Amino acid sequence: MLLLIDAGNTRVKWALASAHAQPGEWIAHGAALHDGLDALGAEWRTRQVTRTIVSNVAGQALRDRLAALLGAIEVEWFASSAERAGLVNGYCEPARLGCDRFAAAIGARALAPGQALVVATCGTATTVDAVTSDGRFLGGMILPGLALMAGALARNTAQLPQAAPGMAPPPLFADNTNDAIVSGCLSAQAGAIARAVAGHGGALCILSGGAAPYIAPALEVAHKLVDNIVLVGLHAVARAQATHGGAMDGS
Repeated sequence: MLLLIDAGNTRVKWALASAHAQPGEWIAHGAALHDGLDALGAEWRTRQVTRTIVSNVAGQALRDRLAALLGAIEVEWFASSAERAGLVNGYCEPARLGCDRFAAAIGARALAPGQALVVATCGTATTVDAVTSDGRFLGGMILPGLALMAGALARNTAQLPQAAPGMAPPPLFADNTNDAIVSGCLSAQAGAIARAVAGHGGALCILSGGAAPYIAPALEVAHKLVDNIVLVGLHAVARAQATHGGAMDGS
């Protein structure tokens, strides 16, 4: 059994799969906040996991906690490289690309092969990256995530309440302060994504992340909403390894 882990700044997302299954075809999946990891470790141990691929952007302390939970299970700590699973990394220093961004791009390409793509992952931060139709990661942009953007405005502007985004976007020109904050933040997020799509020749946008359902209704470009695109990418990496008989990378 293969365990896929996306350890982000707020939550740890995971999925169980066969390495030979199509990326995104999972036996089980879930998520937990960092303080709920002990329960996850108990669940993973009952699932007879033999291999794990982990994307971790939350630092050494969380890596150490995950390593302790995984025990003797074979682990690849996924890292960005010059090429992986058919995707060429065009970053000027490939190893410095966030491993979650590289995994997300691999996942997007696995779901939409041969297409020019914009991969927008909307979590604590929003990342918007471009992939060419022939499989080259060009680079992208990073901006504060939706909640971070709204929270910063509420903290740093006198008498503005904390806005809580709803599933349906407010009017563009809102008639109350809460909705005005949400409208502005959604417009900033959607505008960055739309600018990336226009700059990449009208590419298909793959939209993922915890804030993606809030942002999707504000997008006026073609997009596909995908849950857990980083996990999809890690699954694609494992499938490529299984298909070609490659050994696990990483340390």
